[in-house]
Amino acid sequence: MFELVTSEASYYKSLRLLVSHFMESERLKATLHPSEIHFIFSNVLEVLSTSERFLLDLEQRFEENLVISDVCDIVYEHAANHFGVYVTYVCNQTYQERAYRKLLQERTEFREAVAHLETNPICKGLPFSSFLILPFQRITRLKLLVQNILTKVEEGSEREASALQDRELEKLVRACNDGVRKMSRTEQLISIEKTLEFKIKSVPIISHSRWLLKQGELQQMSGPRTSRTLRTKKLFRSVYLFLFNDLLLICKRQPGDRFQVFDVAARGLLRVEELEDQGQTLANVFILRLLENAHDREFTYMLKASSQSEMKRWMTSLVPNRRTKFVSVTTRVFDCPQVQCVHPYIAQEPDELSLDLADLLNVQDRTDDGWVFGERLHDQERGWFPSSVAEEILNKDIRTQNLKECLRVHKSDDGSQNKDRRKMGSRTRQ
Repeated sequence: MFELVTSEASYYKSLRLLVSHFMESERLKATLHPSEIHFIFSNVLEVLSTSERFLLDLEQRFEENLVISDVCDIVYEHAANHFGVYVTYVCNQTYQERAYRKLLQERTEFREAVAHLETNPICKGLPFSSFLILPFQRITRLKLLVQNILTKVEEGSEREASALQDRELEKLVRACNDGVRKMSRTEQLISIEKTLEFKIKSVPIISHSRWLLKQGELQQMSGPRTSRTLRTKKLFRSVYLFLFNDLLLICKRQPGDRFQVFDVAARGLLRVEELEDQGQTLANVFILRLLENAHDREFTYMLKASSQSEMKRWMTSLVPNRRTKFVSVTTRVFDCPQVQCVHPYIAQEPDELSLDLADLLNVQDRTDDGWVFGERLHDQERGWFPSSVAEEILNKDIRTQNLKECLRVHKSDDGSQNKDRRKMGSRTRQ
């Protein structure tokens, strides 16, 4: 609780620096049009005002007693009534990043002004961009701090009840993440559609409910599997796959980073099967079955990946409900392989999972070449990450305790949702 108060004070100080040192800099403003100022700084003044109000309430509680009684009730009140400004700021992040990169590349006076401001000792060596992302980092950290408080308080206590009511903070974080995702996903779809040529009947790509899960090149086995065919030089030909949450496009790469689509299938009509070990030639080969393809018939592809991890990643993405080697958090099984993040990791591909230091994850699958498919305990997000960024938790009692604390939080979430539904039902009957 003390960390929540002190970290908010530090955050507020950094926000004030963003406004007073960068946003109100006459030299920087002289390099920008009004619309560009909006894209770069968005509604940061509202965020600053919200943080100030929140910090005042926290400090008042601290002044009442050096031993803080509770802070989660204050967090809940501000999350419910004031923190909506964070969603606006975070959802602008896609435009903010694009405008910032473009200005650095194309406008010398802007680049020089930023560099000059960054040299000031008050920045402590931090770049301008690190101040711009502060609001998104803060709302996420607040959520984690409240979750940490929950793990420390006694079950059935008033503090637990206070911490458990912070559903509003969870909703805010989810709204922020969803807003950023929707904007970046739509831009990605527009970019992909420009590269496609359809050999078959054209399929509209851009949709607000669609996003890219994975893309990349695989080798398709051509011809029947006979010993004579295996000796030919052209056993495989390159194909390029675009996998969306609801659709698969199978393409042939064309010159100039263009792609000719020659088959398509709904993701729900895909099935995968791993081949048993059949020697070096067929290593990392799996079967992809389209129950209904572009020509309204069943079709099977034999595809070869570059490595075991790439093969497993494709299989997991193509058919997400495949049985994994280990269990999920929601199975309520109190022991399975578990790891803790020891080096932060930023996802490089859509099927990967970004990790923060100390994140706890259930291991659901592994590959021999150093990749792990895991489910993060605090939010059930799943994805691949290098095994080198995490350490195995060997103590069974610690693994069990981690799962129980996680399920305690999610059980309270389920209870809150059921309570909300009962209230709505009561209103309907009235």
